[in-house]
Amino acid sequence: MGALQIYEEIKRQILGGVFGSAGQLPSSRALAHELGVSRTTVTAAYEQLLAEGFIEVQQGARPRVACAVVGPSRNKTGSKRSVRTRLSAYGEHVRKIPPWSDKELGRLVVDFRHGDLASSDFPVTLWKRLMNKAMDRRPERLSYDDPRGSRRLRMALQGYLWRARTIRCDLDQIIIVNGSQQGLDLCARLLLDATDRFVIENPCYAMARQIFSGTGASPVSIPVDDDGLNTDLLAEIDARLAYVTPSHQFPLGGVMPISRRHQLLRWATRRNANVIEDDYDSEYRYDINPVAPLHGLENSDNVIYLGTISKTLSPTLRIGYLVVPPGLQDVFATAKELADRHSPVAEQEALAALIESGAYESHLRRVRRLNHERREILLNALRHRFGDKVAIEGADAGLHIVVWFKDLPGSLEAALLEKAHRAGVGVHTISRLYDQGAHGVRTDRIGLVMGYAALDARRIERGIQLLAEAIKQVRFARKPVPPT
Repeated sequence: MGALQIYEEIKRQILGGVFGSAGQLPSSRALAHELGVSRTTVTAAYEQLLAEGFIEVQQGARPRVACAVVGPSRNKTGSKRSVRTRLSAYGEHVRKIPPWSDKELGRLVVDFRHGDLASSDFPVTLWKRLMNKAMDRRPERLSYDDPRGSRRLRMALQGYLWRARTIRCDLDQIIIVNGSQQGLDLCARLLLDATDRFVIENPCYAMARQIFSGTGASPVSIPVDDDGLNTDLLAEIDARLAYVTPSHQFPLGGVMPISRRHQLLRWATRRNANVIEDDYDSEYRYDINPVAPLHGLENSDNVIYLGTISKTLSPTLRIGYLVVPPGLQDVFATAKELADRHSPVAEQEALAALIESGAYESHLRRVRRLNHERREILLNALRHRFGDKVAIEGADAGLHIVVWFKDLPGSLEAALLEKAHRAGVGVHTISRLYDQGAHGVRTDRIGLVMGYAALDARRIERGIQLLAEAIKQVRFARKPVPPT
């Protein structure tokens, strides 16, 4: 590689914003070593960039991008032609899913996005100390670990699951995964073929439906009511898998009663189907008592239990766990190994220490109180601003509620989203969580899924104020103009 090539590539990266404004470039010695060229070659490239004003240099310091240089470049010379690569059936499904974007986050005054937690709730000092202890342990060698996960963490979870959820299981039935999403991915890969069908709630956690559909399998969307999945509709359905959130249906919040739980398990036994029980926020119950999970009931031998710390500690840690039937524990462990060998070890050791010490359950009690207070503030703000014009579901548990606006038809959804975002408040409609082609979809009114766990009192009240102003604009715009 010659000096001209190095110059052209660095210039392209500078104009493309790779280094940012006033960002540092590698030293000439370091870059020469990385590229396997002489330092003189790199120096010549840097001198040309300096002469053209792309970089600034000071004695004894690494070169910096000149502050006046901004990107991205409008110059398309030399850009590669876009080629549409042929994808697998799974790849084509993924291509249709809108990519994740955070472009709106910095523009919002308040965002009621569900799934986010307040950073102030995280036990930073304690976690840092536990991580330091985990990193200080120096094994004889650095090697790959058990794909099932840290034995210490699995033992800690084994005890915690019995105390918190009355789940009894052997150690090797627990598989540590990178968040519940990887757990769902492993279930999809191992349990579904393209010719299969799977049962899923309607509405539901959209990424679960997408990941199961990615196998080519067809969804059978079953409507939910105040008691969760309507199991009466299962009788004639032949499917390989059912995905449910029985302890707190996502997003509507229904709790599946014991009669429906047994009905679901009897159906699964008859059809030789597996049931995935997603217990995503079972720790947060305010006005109702904890409900025993499907796992452990009669005929629950084909239940796969899925848990996570994303709603209790942080979604950034990416730690979840599966409790699989004994007959599946080896194949799940192998699939986990093929996926990524194993989850990060230090974080697992830190979490194990947190659970062993009792600090994890103490933390849960603290954040449960905080989120109970946030929930009350949100409910009071909604009642104050909207009164009987709204109906609220799912407030007894969890970290979000669903708010139905009785006088706003679904046809005004786009207008409301536009007005709300322009006002600086992020709101998220429930319509995107429905299978629009299935029975039981509500289109007569707008529904919002409103998370509150990341917000303090001031922002909750400010957000509802901004939302009320946006709704006022939408209502005004739809009023017919009186004849003159």
